[in-house]
Amino acid sequence: MSTTVGDYVLQRLRDWGVEHVFGYAGDGINGLLSAWQKADNQPRFVQARHEEMAAFEAVGYAKFTGRVGVCTATSGPGAIHLLNGLYDAKLDHVPVVAIVGQTARSAMGGSYQQEVDLHTLFKDVASDYCETVMVAEQLPNVLDRAIRIAAARRTVTALIIPSDVQELEYTAPSHAFKMVPSSLDLTWSAPVPAAEQLERAAEILNAGSRVAVLVGQGARGAASEVTELAEITGAGVAKALLGKDVLSDELPWVTGSIGLLGTRPSYELMMDCDTLLIVGSNFPYSQFLPEFGKARAIQVDLDPTMVGMRYPFEVNLVGDAARTLRALIPLLQRKEDRSWRSGVESNVRRWWEVMERRAHTSADPINPELVFHELSQRLPSDAILAADSGSAANWYARHIRIRGEMRGSLSGTLATMGPGVPYVIGAKFGLPDRPGYALVGDGAMQMNGINELITIAKYWQEWADPRLVVAVLHNNDLNQVTWELRAMGGSPQFLPSQELPEFPYAGYARLLGLHGVTAEKPEEVVPAWEEALRADRPCVVEFRTDPAVPPIPPHATWDQIEKAAESIVRGDSDRSSMIKQGFKSKVQEFLPGRS
Repeated sequence: MSTTVGDYVLQRLRDWGVEHVFGYAGDGINGLLSAWQKADNQPRFVQARHEEMAAFEAVGYAKFTGRVGVCTATSGPGAIHLLNGLYDAKLDHVPVVAIVGQTARSAMGGSYQQEVDLHTLFKDVASDYCETVMVAEQLPNVLDRAIRIAAARRTVTALIIPSDVQELEYTAPSHAFKMVPSSLDLTWSAPVPAAEQLERAAEILNAGSRVAVLVGQGARGAASEVTELAEITGAGVAKALLGKDVLSDELPWVTGSIGLLGTRPSYELMMDCDTLLIVGSNFPYSQFLPEFGKARAIQVDLDPTMVGMRYPFEVNLVGDAARTLRALIPLLQRKEDRSWRSGVESNVRRWWEVMERRAHTSADPINPELVFHELSQRLPSDAILAADSGSAANWYARHIRIRGEMRGSLSGTLATMGPGVPYVIGAKFGLPDRPGYALVGDGAMQMNGINELITIAKYWQEWADPRLVVAVLHNNDLNQVTWELRAMGGSPQFLPSQELPEFPYAGYARLLGLHGVTAEKPEEVVPAWEEALRADRPCVVEFRTDPAVPPIPPHATWDQIEKAAESIVRGDSDRSSMIKQGFKSKVQEFLPGRS
């Protein structure tokens, strides 16, 4: 039997060590599907419920394993559906390769069914590499380059294969003109900045008396180096949200997340420091960094195209985070005055006390902060966490305390709704022996999560550890947007856009053969978590939460608080008395400069 292009694509993926491809079938990839049948489903084809979910699963797989994620879809609508998940990967610098079908070459240009200009469609999201295979001899080069570029540049690449090409007999490129041979192997050097640049950075850090460090996901392999640097300089360390799992929140000088979803001690750290070091982060909100001119600043990043943004840095160190910091540390002088560090640690202790009090503030019926507060202390030390966009991301950012080998992520830069559940599904295929937790709002659950419960039901018995918990904040409100309307514009809730239909999330899980738990009162939160955490199969735990608990950002002003309070009163007169009396007291301790 001859080897087709489709056969060879799968063989080359196996040669690269690709074990899973997330996708959905369609006749535009029939040649690949036939090859999968002959190859005994190696690499494993993981069937999502929708191509967008397949892309999200590839992103989750890549985020949590550190390997290249691969997804596939048919021509036309299938390729179009991949886009949101692929943009999520591109904006969060995650390596994902998309393999998509196209109409047969003989029909291209003829307004044929499902014919879409895929190069134009993908030219932005896969701007680093997007190629169409027109003859067999283009392989393996184009596939090798798609994988290598995705991995090396931490980005999205796309390979378009017309349906008739997939069925051609594979012919390798020959040793001749206009042929491009290729090879396996994925290695590159980890650069370190020049000595004079390191000396300039050390001079700045040594001169400062109040050092702040901000780490992002690019510092994930440099936790020990960041810790040593922080000990020498007496620094406090804040974490960009994508870098939440870089350092343990049990460290007393780690101030937690920064930004709109950040913590008060992180805000204070940035507002009061005189020296700033940013490692492996492209944190976009400069208003949460020190006032321009108030702090001297240094940046460390592997990507030379991403340095020098967001803040007027004096020194930009282009290099691998761990190796760069290891070269920098011997040049640093230990700061004997630890008053700055003591102040940071005091702010952190007070923050966690405030968070505990906020979690136990009364609500109607359940305070969502209580849900996350009680989960945090019960999580296994090897948990994998994915938060969805919406108010759930606020509580994840502020209440979940990372420790041990925990990993956590969300849609950081695109901030799209819907990846929470598919992220964890992708992670479970890459790390089947670790427990997974998706923390989502009911809006994201209705958008994507409900259907992906079917995917969980299809595959969960194959995972070494069957634990996968989906926590749903059930408040029938698109809560984050509601609060943005209130806090930013003083607008009441616009029900036609914000109100969600009722749905029995836990009941639906039980219908699929999964476990389902519902908590409708505060005293049911702990028993619900404990039941979900000990379940012998994936579980949906549904919490009836109060949509009137405010996700107030750490930089909010009292004018904004008053505007938000008044908008609630106008939008919900039945609860106006409670809100007038209790709203401001709920957020008073949360605001910078307030006690």
